[in-house]
Amino acid sequence: MVFGPIEKLYFSEINFNDTFFDSLKEDYPLFIEWVIKKSDQNETAYCLRSDGRVEAFLYLKVEHGPINDIVPPIPYGIPLLKIGTFKINPHGSRLGERFIKIIFDIALQLETNLIYVTIFAHHQRLISMLEEFGFQYHGSKGREHVYLKKLREHSGNTIKDYPLMEHIGRSKYLISIYPDYHTQLFPDSILSGESEDTIIHDVSHTNSIHKIYLSNSVDALQIQQNDLIVFYRTSDIPGRAYYRAVATSLGIVEEVRPARSFQNANEFVDYCKSYSLFDENTLRYYYQRNTVAIKFLYVTAFRRKVIRKELLEDVRIGEGRWVIVPLSDREFYRIIQLSNIDQSLFYNPT
Repeated sequence: MVFGPIEKLYFSEINFNDTFFDSLKEDYPLFIEWVIKKSDQNETAYCLRSDGRVEAFLYLKVEHGPINDIVPPIPYGIPLLKIGTFKINPHGSRLGERFIKIIFDIALQLETNLIYVTIFAHHQRLISMLEEFGFQYHGSKGREHVYLKKLREHSGNTIKDYPLMEHIGRSKYLISIYPDYHTQLFPDSILSGESEDTIIHDVSHTNSIHKIYLSNSVDALQIQQNDLIVFYRTSDIPGRAYYRAVATSLGIVEEVRPARSFQNANEFVDYCKSYSLFDENTLRYYYQRNTVAIKFLYVTAFRRKVIRKELLEDVRIGEGRWVIVPLSDREFYRIIQLSNIDQSLFYNPT
């Protein structure tokens, strides 16, 4: 299935007669009245469409506590981010994770430490996804359950703590990725001048927060869980890397497994197929070559891409062909400074 881009639309621009919204109308008898109110207030929502049909919808609302209409109340006086309405048509492609990342990105922009959602118990698939990324059951609002995500709470579980990460005492690496693969794997790291046609396919490796990078470099085996990765998009024009090869994105390692750690090729394919770019035949080829699978969480796109010229002259990474390059703390922190990413992604700001 091919989708259009995720759009931020006014309520008045969305077709709420689409059958996509039928289940919301069943759960909420006053849904249409709510839509009319939001339209009159010029409210916006995130929407994904395919051939004019709605496939995903996300409405976010900033609130200021305390929140007294749930049991127990949320006693916070700081801005809170409420997931007001969230629905996706499941396609087995992890589209929900793509929207989860939007939710976290907005929360960080707002500098809020708490996200909450009210949800009916029968939406078990959505609840499971929220729990995977650190939402916890809090209480109830009428017939709905209430789940909270505390962004500054450090549990030590990499996935539940996402998108925040610990950087002190972690190893850091620069890892290269070819342009043909880059934008498919990192949909919000698209470079100026690239066509969005390359990122709108509804496939797991694009949508998922979990991703797999495959490497035949012996250096891949030194990478460990919770290490940090700066992804480096190689040049799309031979001989022009000085200005066209760029550091674009940040990830955190979940697991590193060489192909020989799997019982057979089928197990390797099952592990990789939802999170890597490659089809089954290609994965079987990589299995025979004893390729290393680096599973990681995609944390953020750099606000400012860092070109190779800066990596050489400012960051002072050594000359040569970069595949997997260990970074010193100084080198890593300088890249982070140049990238202008949100420092609150780190538990201890750099």
